[in-house]
Amino acid sequence: MKQVISVADMKVSATPGEELITYALGSCLGVAIYDPEAKIGGMLHVMLPQSSIDKIKASENPYMFVDTGVRELFLACYKAGAEKSRLIVKVAGGAAIHTSMGSDHFQIGKRNFIMLRKLLWKNGVMLNAHDVGGDYSRTMILNISTGELKIKGNGKISTL
Repeated sequence: MKQVISVADMKVSATPGEELITYALGSCLGVAIYDPEAKIGGMLHVMLPQSSIDKIKASENPYMFVDTGVRELFLACYKAGAEKSRLIVKVAGGAAIHTSMGSDHFQIGKRNFIMLRKLLWKNGVMLNAHDVGGDYSRTMILNISTGELKIKGNGKISTL
């Protein structure tokens, strides 16, 4: 069974055999966290680095922004029974998709990743693995039974 995480969305699961999947991670980030003991995982597809650019949108949908969405992802996993000390954190995306057109003026992908790293560091959480940057889109798939995270992108499939 698969749960699809849309853009600016988040899901948490403790269902054995289930997969969380998100598509089209361009400049967006896919953030996956997993507790291997409790077998609880969560995934977030976040678009922009900071909620301060639009407080109304952030209150309507905190999953749109790194600074509010990541917080909600962690809280939802804790509520499901995950523990901070056991969490494995992996991320993909953060690409510079528009470089093929000669410009990546706003550098959203890069700024998303920087904001995520600052937020994790500030909260004493390690980033275990990442597949970010480049100029191509990615798909991220988290297996809830095993914690395996697959990344599809640029014609390749890899495991983080």
